[in-house]
Amino acid sequence: MSQLYPLLFHPNLHQLVWGSNRIREWKGLSDAIDNIGESWEVSAVKGKESIISNGDLAGKNLREICEEYGERLIGKTAWKAYDGKFPVLAKFIGAETDLSIQVHPDDVLAKERHDSLGKNEMWYIIDNKPGAKLFSGFKKHITKDEYKEHVVAGTICDTLQEHAIRKGDMFYIPAGRVHAIGGGILLAEIQQSSDITYRIYDYNRKGLDGKPRELHTEQAVDAIDFNVEKDYKTHYSIRHNKPSHAITCPFFQINILDINNKTIRHLKKCDSFIIYMCLKGACTIYPEQDKSKAITIQEGFSCLIPAEIADVVVTPAEGHEDACMLESFIDNYKPWYKRFMLRSVF
Repeated sequence: MSQLYPLLFHPNLHQLVWGSNRIREWKGLSDAIDNIGESWEVSAVKGKESIISNGDLAGKNLREICEEYGERLIGKTAWKAYDGKFPVLAKFIGAETDLSIQVHPDDVLAKERHDSLGKNEMWYIIDNKPGAKLFSGFKKHITKDEYKEHVVAGTICDTLQEHAIRKGDMFYIPAGRVHAIGGGILLAEIQQSSDITYRIYDYNRKGLDGKPRELHTEQAVDAIDFNVEKDYKTHYSIRHNKPSHAITCPFFQINILDINNKTIRHLKKCDSFIIYMCLKGACTIYPEQDKSKAITIQEGFSCLIPAEIADVVVTPAEGHEDACMLESFIDNYKPWYKRFMLRSVF
């Protein structure tokens, strides 16, 4: 069995009716398809797995190496809780037009209906066109019957909280929260490893096949959280050359690394893999004890650090004065995390 090392992946691009050429241009993929809606950076979703591009494991997909390396890759606690399955999916999303109004089920409902994980997720706004917006949550309370009436009338957007956005904004979208990404937005998304979406309203739009896209109005009713929150945005403060903590939940922890010099991340104690998504500049990353395994990721690309080597050095790559990274992992070091994980529905 080969030694583990920081993993890079081939492009995993998905053409969607609302997609744009933004991701292709950002990544510098001149030969890629048009209308890329999503780049699945780190994925073990069946049929849409990320393929390793570097080192001895090149050519294998993430699902295969999860089966081969188990807790060495994922971490002991998550490996047990998720029955050996990789628990997180990382994406870049580039929208030319508005995405559908949608909602995702939680773990219990997703297990019951689809034998799948639920879908809690977060968004980090990388860039946006002037006037771009998104929907997250209800702005007023409605009943289930009123929800159905608004969907039929095409007025469901009138019930949702609209958010003007700017670079660096972050939103946590728990399962059950109705939401939609607006056109003109480029963002990073971390979510549970699930591809279950209930599409509520889609502007009477046709798909790439020319047929009306399927709606899941009735399925969505039991998934929706109708509560109204005072504030749907995630607030955090940037600390240069230190991790800026943004989100802690049972499914992932999110930090921002805004750095201009070497930063050492001692995360092996967390018993978790790490996903780094480069948002600006370029970074060189290597295990603290083995610089020979160094990799460099450019803006618009990502890597996966296996749990057993999660003490890493992160530094702006040569020729770059600074860099910004999204750092994602599961903090099993915290006792309440471990208790939650070991009560997994799987």
